Amino acid sequence: MIATQAALETKMLLRNGEQLLLTVVIPALLLALFGSVDIVDTGAGKAVDFLAPGILALAVMSTAFTGQAIATGFERRYGVLKRLAVSPLPRWGLMTAKTLSVLVTEILQVILLTAIAFALGWDPHGAGTFKGVLAVLLLLVLGTAAFSGLGLLMAGTLKAEATLAAANLVFLLLLVGGGVIVPLDKFPPTAQDVLGLLPITALSDGLRDVLQHGAGMPWGDLGILAGWAVVGLAAAGRFFRWE
Repeated sequence: MIATQAALETKMLLRNGEQLLLTVVIPALLLALFGSVDIVDTGAGKAVDFLAPGILALAVMSTAFTGQAIATGFERRYGVLKRLAVSPLPRWGLMTAKTLSVLVTEILQVILLTAIAFALGWDPHGAGTFKGVLAVLLLLVLGTAAFSGLGLLMAGTLKAEATLAAANLVFLLLLVGGGVIVPLDKFPPTAQDVLGLLPITALSDGLRDVLQHGAGMPWGDLGILAGWAVVGLAAAGRFFRWE
């Protein structure tokens, strides 16, 4: 039942033009544009080496947080979740199916964005070792868990229209201030301390440390993401309303 629901959720997402624009088209366009045109000062080295990890983090956020929050919010408004809640599929099974759908979509995103980055000359230094691959996988999984918890919390507590507005606003704010395209050191020191604790910053910086600088396991960034994942999922489980 979970596999069937996950397949249905994935098909619905891939057939939704607005969702595809948010989760696939926008990250791909941002990577292609900023990676080929010198618009933002990304420091020494090729721009794509800085941008690719950040855009991968943005793709995770757009799917696990923004897209999932909006879709789940309107499913709740129209009574879809209420009907599914009384079906043979248990509630935890429905949430598991949604998570699996998010992961499938993220795999497709990573493949597409990686292909674009390689076409722009990306050289991921830390992707050739087992430790580097493991670090990237842990970052993506914990990032997905953190953003999923926050997205479900928003969808399960706010009205659908409020979720739509808030999720898109958060997406835009974190796109600018989360170290995705603009380096964090461009902000004032006090702002850097605050922004460094955000999940998008931890995910983008962790991926950048591994893929751009060839660093080892980014334990600090993993810890921040794990903390957001625990808090977000626990709060979503506690306050999520099905109708």
